[in-house]
Formats: sequence, C-alpha cells, structure tokens
Amino acid sequence: MFNIFKKMIDPSPLLSSELFDEHSFYKEFSKDIRVAHKNILIESPYITLRRANEIAPLLSKAIIRGVLVSINTRNPYHHDGILVSESLKGIEVLRNIGVKIATCNDMRHRKLAMIDGYILWEGSLNLLSQNGSKEIMRRTVSRDMCLQMERFIKSR
Repeated sequence: MFNIFKKMIDPSPLLSSELFDEHSFYKEFSKDIRVAHKNILIESPYITLRRANEIAPLLSKAIIRGVLVSINTRNPYHHDGILVSESLKGIEVLRNIGVKIATCNDMRHRKLAMIDGYILWEGSLNLLSQNGSKEIMRRTVSRDMCLQMERFIKSR
C-alpha cells in the first residue's frame, strides 16, 4: 500500500488571512509597520515620489525603533519616461531615512511585504507606487508562509 498521506500539512496557516483592496490596504499595512519590532521587507517593482513621501514617516519611526527596513525594487533605469525620475527621487527619499534599498536588474514584478517573519502581504498592488488602479492584497499571519516566501525569494 502506498502512503500518500505521509507528509500531511496543517492548512491552518492558509486559513488565517484577510483580503484588502486599494482603499483598505494602506490603513492596515500602516498598522503593521507601527507594531514592527524586528524587520520589514518590501518588494515593489515601481516607486513613486508621492508614495515614498507618504510611507517615509512610518518607516522612519520604525527605523528609530531599531527595525531593519529593506526594499527590493527594479533598477530605475529599466523604467520608461517619467518613471525613471520618479523612482530615483523616491529611492532617494527612502535612503535618506535609512531604508536599505536593493535595485534589481531581473525585471521582477512581485508585490509583497513581510513584517517580523510572521506577517505576509502579497497581491497585485504596487506598495510604493499604487495610484488609481483596482487592486487586491492578501494579509496572512503565518511564520510558515513567511519562511516559504523568504526561501522562494532567495532561490530566485
């Protein structure tokens, strides 16, 4: 007999999640930033000056509390037109408050955030540039899901 159920996975981490849209996301995400005490990782392919200026005060307070804040984004020179200067200006604002920014040449398009290794945000919303589009973001509270995402990011 085959033991097909040998590696059972507890589905409860997947069940502890909520969905947010472009209107409700930033309020909830801001709450998570305010309670962060260890680290915040954000992946957003685009950065605009407007969004950088909006989130900078929250991230600055987190950094003052000792939180390591990191952002992975596309190389600004991989954008077209005004997006190049928007990205460069937004990156400058965030670096000036102590955010560690990695620019990537792989044309990544992931939109996610992880906070303290147990809160995972993922979806279609560009966290650092969203403006006027209809979006969805899922907030999952799960160390296992964050660990899975960390492994995925490191492997690619």
